[in-house]
Amino acid sequence: MSEQTQQASVLLRLSGLKVAYGGIQAVKGVELEVREGELVSLIGANGAGKSTTLKAITGLQPVAMGEVQYLGRSIKGQGAWELVEQGLVMVPEGRGTFTRMTIIENLQMGAYTRRDAEVQADMERVFELFPRLKERARQLAGTMSGGEQQMLAMGRALMARPRVLLLDEPSMGLSPIMVDKIFEVVQDIHRRGVTVLLVEQNASRALQLADRGYVMESGLITLQGPGRQLLADPKVRSAYLGE
Repeated sequence: MSEQTQQASVLLRLSGLKVAYGGIQAVKGVELEVREGELVSLIGANGAGKSTTLKAITGLQPVAMGEVQYLGRSIKGQGAWELVEQGLVMVPEGRGTFTRMTIIENLQMGAYTRRDAEVQADMERVFELFPRLKERARQLAGTMSGGEQQMLAMGRALMARPRVLLLDEPSMGLSPIMVDKIFEVVQDIHRRGVTVLLVEQNASRALQLADRGYVMESGLITLQGPGRQLLADPKVRSAYLGE
């Protein structure tokens, strides 16, 4: 991580975050931060609490205790639509495309909070990033493959001009070739200046991209550090890389 990144301001901070489903505590006091310009990966096994953490950040799951701060202000209790207007945007697990709408209509929905004159120009940038979407611009989203729908979900999020982009398991269920494409795009998005928090079960790929990483187990952060450092950690390699 560069000295500039180390000195960058914190855009997103979780302090003592706890989230419960009924009587079960899914997130048990998470401390996490994402600084401007970073790509931060949150890895862990299925059921560790990663997706629940993102849902709590974006107001889709109530926070039992603790604090969620974005741009230095508490956002606990705010609706997801309010956060999109502030530049905090999530691509959910399972993609969540509007299946009965065309690709163009899905992308237009991504820009629904905007009132500027550059929406069409941004759509062209999405088409540059995902040429396959341009080829099928008037196709219904529900008729596309899983990988194509993942591209569309990411493109739709970019249409909101995010300052911080939350990605929840973007490679899940995709073919190896499509996984490669998705991680290339994540890296490209980051290079274009978007701060990224990536939740991902593919620990190796996620940590290779990350400036910093967090390891989550049973609702708690158990390890954190530079991505490459975590990638070399024997505990991480044993638990998540099959070594």
